[in-house]
Amino acid sequence: MRLELRGVTKRFGDFTANDKIDLIVEPGSVHALLGENGAGKSTLMNVLFGLYDADEGEILVDGEPAGFKGPGDAMAAGIGMVHQHFMLVHPFTVAENVMLGHEEVRGPAKLLDLGNARKRVKEISDRFGFHVDPDAVVEDLSVGAQQRVEIIKALSQRAEILILDEPTAVLTPQETDELLAIVKQLRDSGTAVVLITHKLREVQAVADHITVIRRGKVVGTALPTASQEELASLMVGRDVSMTVDKPEAKPGDVMLEVESLTVLDEFDHPQLRNVSFNVRAGEILAVAGVQGNGQTELTEAILGVVPTAAGTVKLDGEVLTGKKIKDTLMSGIGFVPEDRTEDGLVAGFSIANNLILDIYDQAPYSKGGVLRPSVVVSEAEKNVEQFDVRTTGVHATAGSLSGGNQQKVVLARELSRPLKLLIASQPTRGLDVGSIEFVHKRIVQERDNGAAVIIVSSELDEVVALADRIAVMYHGKIVDIVPPDTDRDTLGLMMAGAHEEDAA
Repeated sequence: MRLELRGVTKRFGDFTANDKIDLIVEPGSVHALLGENGAGKSTLMNVLFGLYDADEGEILVDGEPAGFKGPGDAMAAGIGMVHQHFMLVHPFTVAENVMLGHEEVRGPAKLLDLGNARKRVKEISDRFGFHVDPDAVVEDLSVGAQQRVEIIKALSQRAEILILDEPTAVLTPQETDELLAIVKQLRDSGTAVVLITHKLREVQAVADHITVIRRGKVVGTALPTASQEELASLMVGRDVSMTVDKPEAKPGDVMLEVESLTVLDEFDHPQLRNVSFNVRAGEILAVAGVQGNGQTELTEAILGVVPTAAGTVKLDGEVLTGKKIKDTLMSGIGFVPEDRTEDGLVAGFSIANNLILDIYDQAPYSKGGVLRPSVVVSEAEKNVEQFDVRTTGVHATAGSLSGGNQQKVVLARELSRPLKLLIASQPTRGLDVGSIEFVHKRIVQERDNGAAVIIVSSELDEVVALADRIAVMYHGKIVDIVPPDTDRDTLGLMMAGAHEEDAA
């Protein structure tokens, strides 16, 4: 099936999200739609999928005009879409989710024919090596497995064109590699894939054609043989440094002391096991490890989000253990959580209000216990401009932003006040190359201003680029703290627990 978009324009009030966009997707190919956060990529695909009506332009399928009035029309035409935020019902099984909206019944009693749904799930899963159990409950699946369920949903409706919207934004590196292999399989089976992304490595790995969008307009096309620097320049409209430029660290006194920290889950299973380390003012400690080895519990225990079974945390000599989270934050800690939608933002609040979630009662935002709305708005406008948050205005809700722009709001809030300690988990997750460059500079700037910095990242390139020291975690322990020039193979073995096995 051949898809063509001609002159597609979409406006939201005075804001033009898509401006006369032309795009052709050939059968059996991977077409990457590359662009910064807020460039209009997802909006364009939502128009294609029938979620938005175009203000101008037309969509053609196999040369014939197709006016989609909703997602049902798009799916009936052979177009499927996997959204960045999955559209799954968590208490339902995989088969029930696949059937949802396309229920089949059997017999006079018209009972749901779950057997047929299970069969379709198994056929597609076996064909592409998804390893998904039709009877598994979705809430029990990993993020990567949930994404495969979304793909199965689309393929079960015989989608000939599959749109993947920022598909790796919440995946681990291992899950990302698995997904890219699946994309290649889909292409080889004749399915056309539209890959919405800003990750250059992924584009180079799987794309046959690349269209670059900047601020709602197509600014160029490229071949996957183009260098990352060339693609980044097209995306951002300027030269982008692909490396982190930072002066040598000048560590001061110990700012953060963590001693014998232990955290148990609700079943008294250890999540952190007797963890001890320190971070000096003016240095970055990067925490590396395969996701799920205690990194989340470590950052949350320092902040006081989760209770500790043993151990102490001190900041600048002051004991934080046992304090309220508000008091801990006010002691000079900035915290960027790994899940911005769950822990970093209130989706229904405005951008302006999200920027003061933890400091709304502080000057200059409040006076005499009364909030000062004009100050909140004026300061928000400054932060939105400085952090390049793509939005229609500071009164827009955080939930209306793209994932990358939501991350910028969290970072703007946490980096816009004096800090003794910055804790940032996955700080560039979902960000484009231009934004990553900016965030890395700001993190290094915090270090050079004298803050102690802890970075938790699943991106080994980011860990090595930012770290002054690297702490490797495995099974809730810090197995070693090593310099950033440590061989990557050695780091990989440590992350896989090889050091622990050697010790045993």
